[in-house]
Parts: sequence; structure tokens; C-alpha cells
Amino acid sequence: MTTHYDTLEVQSPSQREAALMAALPQQIAHAQSHAPAFAGILRGIDASTVTSRAALARLPVTRKHELLALQQAERQATGSGDPFGGFSALRYGPHMPHVFASPGTIYEPEGTRKDYWRMARAMYAAGFRAGQLIHNSFSYHFVPAGSMMESGAHALGCTVFPGGTGQTEQQVRAMAELKPAGYIGTPSFLKIIVEKAAEMKVALPTVTRALVSGEAFPPSLRDWLAERGIAGYQCYASADLGLIAYETEAREGLVLDEGVIVEIVRPGTGDPVAEGEVGELVVTTLNPDYPLIRFGTGDLSAVLPGSCPTGRTNTRIKGWMGRADQTVKVRGMFVHPGQVAAIARRFPEVGKARLVVSGEMANDSMTLQVETAGGAAAHAGLDQRIGEAIRDVTKLRGTVELLPPGSLPNDGKVIEDARSYK
Repeated sequence: MTTHYDTLEVQSPSQREAALMAALPQQIAHAQSHAPAFAGILRGIDASTVTSRAALARLPVTRKHELLALQQAERQATGSGDPFGGFSALRYGPHMPHVFASPGTIYEPEGTRKDYWRMARAMYAAGFRAGQLIHNSFSYHFVPAGSMMESGAHALGCTVFPGGTGQTEQQVRAMAELKPAGYIGTPSFLKIIVEKAAEMKVALPTVTRALVSGEAFPPSLRDWLAERGIAGYQCYASADLGLIAYETEAREGLVLDEGVIVEIVRPGTGDPVAEGEVGELVVTTLNPDYPLIRFGTGDLSAVLPGSCPTGRTNTRIKGWMGRADQTVKVRGMFVHPGQVAAIARRFPEVGKARLVVSGEMANDSMTLQVETAGGAAAHAGLDQRIGEAIRDVTKLRGTVELLPPGSLPNDGKVIEDARSYK
């Protein structure tokens, strides 16, 4: 099955990086001119100078809760407030055939370009080909998931049965009678359909592959499907950004899509981490209709070394590894990852830092674990100075533990809530 959707997948990494960095300043200038929110967020930025990842990393990260707040503020404004909060370069009319809603509520525009959400690439990697029927069980109601997959299937040259969610028996009957080449939807709903088919004693011999997303796809479920003749592949996408990364037959992480620039940053900051270190996925999309620049997904992942055995040369990530928003409440005060980063930045001797909240609710304590070369003996008084910074930044007292480099786990956690909730 090792073939490629297009030549972009096998271009040299240097060619790809050059093309992305050439497109980046144009996208930033476009966002400044056509998306009012970014005219404000990027005020004073000369787009022509943002031609490298280092320059990109100096721009502010816009996280989903900030996008939501701007949308809500605009929607509550008197007069003709922008329901998209100034992030969309499109307006209602023929260039915006659909508007979708995600939890929050966040509204997302859909443009008219072929394969607008860029899902065809993931479908191709999962084995779908032109001339096939795809059973699409993503929701067509409110959220864009159903449309995301349908538009990708059409770009690939496939026919789509819009199954949506629910009505399990009818889904089984449609699969048995229409004989699709495979399924697209959440992995848990596919399991429900397969179990229902077995209960009904209805064979589904043509359903031999699946592209799943929207929730975790553990190896146990992948193997369960494989035992029943279905090869399941996963992709990572969002309503804001479209396709971000997709799985291949190599089963070694997820390959990044060609239409995004992905950074992994320390949670609560915009600072890129070293390759292989777990952090928050921050994505810049090259979509001109919804030009999100350094959009913080809130999801944790890490870059894998090397390239995909299938010959695809783009960067690979481990996939979804949890959420980056680790805000906790300690003695009535919110403490968030950005505060931990602010404390660490005050001390050049400090590498990684991790705040551990322990004890019982209402009787909890904080310990800031920091990595420093040479340990406590090499930095007399450092723990006391860091302790003062903890109180200054968080308004709470905390103890400090100095550790040698490499002591803290590589799991993306900046705050660990180890309290007892009994």
C-alpha cells in the first residue's frame, strides 16, 4: 500500500522548510490585512521579517480560550459584531457555504476550496482510493466533522454515504447493502457497529479499513478491529485547523500535514522545547480563509526522530498525549503553567521546572522541582530565592527542590496535581 498522495510527501525536508518559510510571511501579512483579530494581536510586527522558526517563535501564541473570548465579546457587541471574533478572512455569502459550531461555542467558517480541510491526504494514507464508497459516521449536525471528511473524500474521488451518528441497526443495514470500502468516524462507534452486526448476524465483508479520529484509539481497540478484518488508522485534526497529522501503514507516530507549520512549546508559554520533549502543539495554518497564526491547540505531543519508513519525509509526532492546560486551584488561588514558566525565567541556572501540588484539599502544599546543573551544592541560596519568586508570582508559599538535569519525566507536565481527593 506504500504509495503517496502527491510529491509533496516525498520532497526533501530542506525543500519543504524553504517553501513553508517562504509562505509564512505572506500568510502573516494576509492575516494582518484580512483578519482584524490578528491586526491587533500582531500589531507592530513586520511580516516580511518572519522568515524562520526562530522569528515565528517570537510571535504571541493565541490559545483557544482567547479566541473564544474574542468571539464572545464581538457577539455581545452592539451593532454588527463579528461572530468569528475577527479571525475569519471570509464573510457570509458565496465564499462561505457553511458555518459550524464547536463547544464553547466557537464558530468556524468553511470556504469553497476543494478539500478545504485537507483530509484527502489522511484518507489516502489509510488506503482509500478513487472510485470507492466511504461510510461516513462523523456528525453532520452543528460540528464540521462530517463535512471535513466528506469534502476530503470527494477530493479523493470517492462517493460518501452520510451515515452520521446513531441508528446503529440502520448503519449496519446500509453497510451490508451498499458495500462500502470502509468506515470513517470515531473508533468507539465503529466498535458498536461491528458488535451490532454480529448480534444481527449480518456480515460486513467489504468494510476492511477505517480512518478514525475524535477520540483516543488505543492499540487494544486497533487490534480488536484487526482481528475482525478491519485495518484502522487514525488522524489528528481540529475544527479550527483541519488536518494536522495522520497515521501511515508504518504505525510509527503521525506524519504532519503539508499545509501547517507545527511547533511544540512548553505549556503556558510560546517557547519551543527541544526535539523529543513533550509540550503543547502550536499550529500555524496556511489556510487564507481562517489564517490562524501560532494557534495553541492545548494538546500535548512530541516530535519523533527520523522520517517515516513509508518514504514520507515530513516530521512525525507521537500523537495526542494529553492536555496542556494544567491549571490548578491551591488554597483558593488559581496557579497555571504560565506562572511556573515566569518563575523559571527569573533564574538562568534553572532548566526544566515542575510544580507538584500534594496533600489533601484545603490542606495542600506546593513544591517546585527544578533541574539545575550541579544540584543544590553548586547553587547556595538558590532555593530560597526561587521560593521568594514563587510567593511573588503566585501569592502562595511553596518549597523548592533542586534536582540534577534529566531528573524530571518527559511527559509535558508543568503542574502535577498529586492531591488526595477522598
